[in-house]
Amino acid sequence: MQEVAAQNPSKMLPRLQPLPATGGGWKMLLYKEVLRFWRVAFQTIAAPVLTAVLYLLIFGNVLTRQSMPGYEGVTYVAFLVPGLVMMSVLQNAFANSASSLVQSKIMGNLVFIQVTPLTYWHWYVAYVGASIVRGLLVGLGVYAVTLFYAPAHVAAPLWIAVFAFLGAALMGALGLLAGLWADTLDQMAVFQTFIVMPMTFLAGVFYSVHNLPGIWKSLSHFNPFFYMIDGLRYGFFGVSDSSPWLSLAVTTGSFLAVTLLVLYLLKTGYKLRQ
Repeated sequence: MQEVAAQNPSKMLPRLQPLPATGGGWKMLLYKEVLRFWRVAFQTIAAPVLTAVLYLLIFGNVLTRQSMPGYEGVTYVAFLVPGLVMMSVLQNAFANSASSLVQSKIMGNLVFIQVTPLTYWHWYVAYVGASIVRGLLVGLGVYAVTLFYAPAHVAAPLWIAVFAFLGAALMGALGLLAGLWADTLDQMAVFQTFIVMPMTFLAGVFYSVHNLPGIWKSLSHFNPFFYMIDGLRYGFFGVSDSSPWLSLAVTTGSFLAVTLLVLYLLKTGYKLRQ
């Protein structure tokens, strides 16, 4: 036996079993992405909640007694809550998928995912799914803290759930798009600074678009972020600056458009097969 083993050492080695092409691989990637931000929850969850609360304290104390035109019985502090919740959801969902992909590129560990039998659909579900989880956790945290400063208004909880989920999914997909395009953290910051932040602040987080001058009021209706925030605000107060069905149509259409683009780029290996 020893002579046979010496002549054929490969017979003494265990056979490597091929990895399954389908199964729970995408679940492990999703778990990895959720665990990535959960391990530093103080930075990824608590810090955004604190930032939103600071916005509420600063703007709310200045205009605490002011009521909002078109929102009967709603104070300015209460008006801020849906906008701050959605702003936190959008920004954190975007940051999660974008930063994860860019950091993997920089550290060079993206190859360990590429050699797995995961399809581009698995990548999409895992990265966007983790972004949804983080965005919703931050949004829930912001809403829970704001209950100490403003009375709870919940007119249509189903609308709240729909727009919060769609908003997080859209921004998770947009973050994945930014992560595919960017090769460095500086490039990702350009995407966030010049696209995400301006569109968020110009979407009616701190004001009603009815208070804007004519041209700016018209331009705001071309901003898809406005419809996400306005739709969520309808869920809280039962009134909004536009129809919730229009907001749902624009948000869903934007989500599908970004998703199709991201899936195409993932399928072709854009900036991944280098």
